[in-house]
Amino acid sequence: MLGFVHSALLAGGDDWPQWRGADRSDVSKETGLLKAWPAGGPKRVWMFENAGHGYSGPAIVQGKFFTLGTRDGNEILLVLDANSGKELWTAKLGPVLDNDWGEGPRGTPTVDGNRVYALSGPGNLHCVSVADGKVLWQVSMKSLGGEIPKWGFSESVLVDGDQVICTPGGSKGTLAALNKLTGKVVWRSQDFTDPAHYSSVVPAKINNTAQYVQRTEKSIAGIASKDGKLLWQTSFPGRTAVIPTPIVRGNEVYVTAGYGSGCKMVRIGADNAVTTVYENKVIKNHHGGVVLIGDYLYGHGDPAWVCQNFKTGEEVWSERGLGKGSVGCADGMLYCLDEGSGSVVLVEASPKAWKESGRFKLDPQTKIRSSRGKIWTHPVVSNGKLYLRDQDLIYCYDVKAP
Repeated sequence: MLGFVHSALLAGGDDWPQWRGADRSDVSKETGLLKAWPAGGPKRVWMFENAGHGYSGPAIVQGKFFTLGTRDGNEILLVLDANSGKELWTAKLGPVLDNDWGEGPRGTPTVDGNRVYALSGPGNLHCVSVADGKVLWQVSMKSLGGEIPKWGFSESVLVDGDQVICTPGGSKGTLAALNKLTGKVVWRSQDFTDPAHYSSVVPAKINNTAQYVQRTEKSIAGIASKDGKLLWQTSFPGRTAVIPTPIVRGNEVYVTAGYGSGCKMVRIGADNAVTTVYENKVIKNHHGGVVLIGDYLYGHGDPAWVCQNFKTGEEVWSERGLGKGSVGCADGMLYCLDEGSGSVVLVEASPKAWKESGRFKLDPQTKIRSSRGKIWTHPVVSNGKLYLRDQDLIYCYDVKAP
């Protein structure tokens, strides 16, 4: 049975059980947060210094902080106390991905009840017990016909009802649905066989059909949740690395990518016919993600931060006062992170203008980051705390309003 919108996740309203939050929108429903920061930024509650290499983000559920890192020659699933930063346990995920842009894992774990699912950089998917870190099963993307992309497997897998959805890519099917209790294959997307890139699946209900929206370098597609059938597909002019997660609202799907690719919004008709609403270069988002708030999109558009009208694709405003980076949203505010300097800026999520309400710089910063790497882990707000990461260093700040 398919749960849709992750009914199995035993997470509180302000928890963050997976990549981009419970609904994969990266827009938190949390309220009661600071609307302005004091000079120097919000108070740091704790800092953890032994997460190892990697760009994995956090999942936060019931007071536990889950992320991926490296230790003793292995990629690991690392679990901390979300309120104190105390290490609780680790689980080994196999060999470390070796990459010039930074070794280690890229994806974020997904917590589902008493299990957590983690995909390593080389493509080993593990199901692990939340209670003690015991590995319950594991499946490699290679065994599913996939090949390691140039920068490693970067997907954050989706748990939906009884299924775990992953993207091995390849001739057996771009997507695979696995039984979440056993890891056994339920279906493959046999008529959608593009190689995997770096984006993560989004669950959707379009024209009353439950489906998964995924993208590869050259395609955007909707795959039926029940059997893996290809429902619709459209081209996208991606190149080099296609990374940002799709945004779905109703029967409209928005995607963007860097390397000059730009953005595209399509509408899926009742007969699954795809109509392009617009395609332009207002936002060319590399890997920092974009968020949709009301009828406006926000994110770094290369070369500036941009607000874009979701319906028309037109630019509303742009701002160059902060370098390229990632974004998250909570309580009507954007949390923007400059990947180069480590500056963190609080900005009102408004189509009127870029309006800053606070800024600070991550300090200290890691000494183990690759010379070609940046601060690529996205900011996350959960339960009144802002979580940031720079390789081995994980930071927690109090952003709850008094």
